[in-house]
Amino acid sequence: MNRKTLVLPAVVGLLAPVLAACGGSDDGGEAIVVGTTDQFIASKDNPAPLDPAIGYEAGVWNVLRQTVQTLTHIPRGGGEPVPEAAKSCTFTDTENESYRCTLRDGLTFADGTPVTPEDVKYSIQRVVDIKDESGPIGLLDNIDTIETKGEDQVVFHLRTSDATFPYKLATPPAGIVQKDKYPAKAPREGFQVDGSGPYTMKPEVKDNQIVKVVYTRNPKYKGDLKISNEKVELELFPDAKAMGKALDEQKIDMMTRTMSPEQAQEMLAKPKEGTKLSEMPGLAISYLAFNTEDPAVKNKGVRQAMAQIIDRGAIANKVYGSTAEPLYSLIPSGITSHTNSFFNKYGEPSVAGAAETLEKAGVSTPVKFTLHYTTDHYGPATKAEFETLAKQLNDSKLFEVDVKGTPWAEFRPAQKKGDYAVYGMGWFPDFPDPDTYTAPFLDKNNFLNSPYESATAQNTLIPQSRREADRSAATPAFEKLQDIVANDVPVLPVWQGKQYVASLDGLTGVEYAVNSSADLQLWELGRGES
Repeated sequence: MNRKTLVLPAVVGLLAPVLAACGGSDDGGEAIVVGTTDQFIASKDNPAPLDPAIGYEAGVWNVLRQTVQTLTHIPRGGGEPVPEAAKSCTFTDTENESYRCTLRDGLTFADGTPVTPEDVKYSIQRVVDIKDESGPIGLLDNIDTIETKGEDQVVFHLRTSDATFPYKLATPPAGIVQKDKYPAKAPREGFQVDGSGPYTMKPEVKDNQIVKVVYTRNPKYKGDLKISNEKVELELFPDAKAMGKALDEQKIDMMTRTMSPEQAQEMLAKPKEGTKLSEMPGLAISYLAFNTEDPAVKNKGVRQAMAQIIDRGAIANKVYGSTAEPLYSLIPSGITSHTNSFFNKYGEPSVAGAAETLEKAGVSTPVKFTLHYTTDHYGPATKAEFETLAKQLNDSKLFEVDVKGTPWAEFRPAQKKGDYAVYGMGWFPDFPDPDTYTAPFLDKNNFLNSPYESATAQNTLIPQSRREADRSAATPAFEKLQDIVANDVPVLPVWQGKQYVASLDGLTGVEYAVNSSADLQLWELGRGES
């Protein structure tokens, strides 16, 4: 996900809205209803899915962003972070190791309690102290100390240089929460979220699962965002088909995550009267990941052979059509420093090349393992994608692969415990910088809880890249990181996706309501004539 005090030339154009802005605003009448297929379930393994110190998924962040305020935010259309709860923020040294923010005057939580620098310190320190193994700690663990000064200033002292830190402060883990509602050393269980952001929220829960979230405009909100409506309801659907049916019946105003490829292609080919399909820039990626200590894939040659066999183009075309394109690096095209590192190393798919790789590595064939995927987290085409992947591997006769799908509530805990040798995941960027596609996978406290380590990546290249305020100057470090991934294959990128949003005519702000990082910005939505 995101951060940084710079302009990314390759990204700025990508982040620019595809459509011209529509006029109009909500008149305070009935709620705007937005559909999603994201699922939020409280379980024994995850009793606090919406705590900012715990949740590290695009869907969770989309719930949090509407209510929990951050010191900075990414402005409409992308670019550098700008102050949000703060009225100003800046590095105070030339090494990018000390970052000072001054809070806005009169800032309060939704219940009227004043927001102080101590609240900011408390909120961010608890993320560091809780240090959830599958949470967002990696975004904030470079903080050494947090200092408060006077009635309105907070200073972050970093262990090492990090020019991307302003972007990290724009993410929900850096959101400001209340001491009396969020324990210092433990997660806040359940689904309620409270903060000083643009909305208050009320979740509707059935069987330990959210079915709807009602957002009501926070009259005490003070920040940089312009709110275009009074109330938004986030309606959760079991699948894309049910969500599409609700749009057709005008029970919802907009469908977001995740439309199926078939739905998007049908609407592109045959536009429906009264609805519009908006294509948004997309920076999401899909990849295979490995437990590099599992006997089936511990030998690097096995992972390299898979990289040689898998036909990304066939997967993108057969399963996703126009909604995806092949990806040959962890860093997607459109982001500064992208290189086709996997293609450069392995070229076109080659069974003969894979056989040679396995023979040189001393690996007996066929290599047997189960390919795991989640059934309810990345969209309805996931099953077909992983069946296609397995077929490609099995057809080579070098592999004997089974496929197994598991609901996300079970999949993620098992994955982070190391139960799966090979598994599929998706990644939505924290922010549009190459750091968010490398550090979460290669650094300490990595998102996957992977046993893979690269001393060169962790100790040299990642710190080197973060010292560069001019992000183009960090390109050599990122190119080397991509080459390390292509050689060692701790993860194997497969495709890069596009985003589509369908909405009813008369709904305004749709083109800004979802940005390229898949951030949902409900405050942009209103009613009026385009």
